[in-house]
Amino acid sequence: MRGHYKPATINRSIGTVKTALKIAYRKRLIAEDYGARIQRIPENNQRHNYLSIKQVKELYDCCSEQVRAAVWIALLTGCRRGEILKLTPSDIQGDRLRIVAGNTKMLRQRTIPIIPAVRPWLRYVPLQINFEGLKTGFDRARKKAGIDVNFHDLRHSCASLLINMGAPLGVVRNILGYTTVKTTERYAHLHVDRQEEALMMLSKAVVSA
Repeated sequence: MRGHYKPATINRSIGTVKTALKIAYRKRLIAEDYGARIQRIPENNQRHNYLSIKQVKELYDCCSEQVRAAVWIALLTGCRRGEILKLTPSDIQGDRLRIVAGNTKMLRQRTIPIIPAVRPWLRYVPLQINFEGLKTGFDRARKKAGIDVNFHDLRHSCASLLINMGAPLGVVRNILGYTTVKTTERYAHLHVDRQEEALMMLSKAVVSA
């Protein structure tokens, strides 16, 4: 699977095999828990670019209309590219956006509040562009804007902006559809930065008193 899939994707498959072998051992179908011998591979998925709203607007100026819609939906909902491309008008339910289970990476349905800023872009749903078209259009736009990012960075940027605005990690986790707090820990340093800012204000108040 190496060379074709990311380490995290491979590890999910390895995890499934390990679980199956553990169950087989408990049911005495095999003589040993062979899954214990299987090692997960190292994950080096630490590259995260967090865009500011200003940078997103710079990208916007270089995008086609369809790509613009995808960019703002990604930033304002935290949705993945595949989830955005599979949205249909029936998923727009009043003031809620439904992300169907079969369209998500974790195969779990989630509901995201529709905020005013994203409402105009939902008029483009379903997007008249496919996966390759969005990939190519976004790549062209980010090169023109001179910003070294990929589309998935918009999802991380959504989390970054929310945390910097004071949103708890648990709330961010639910919006992005992560299944565990551990997955959200990649943003923990941003949360600590907010705490440091608050304590620095306290420090200045004490020093100047």
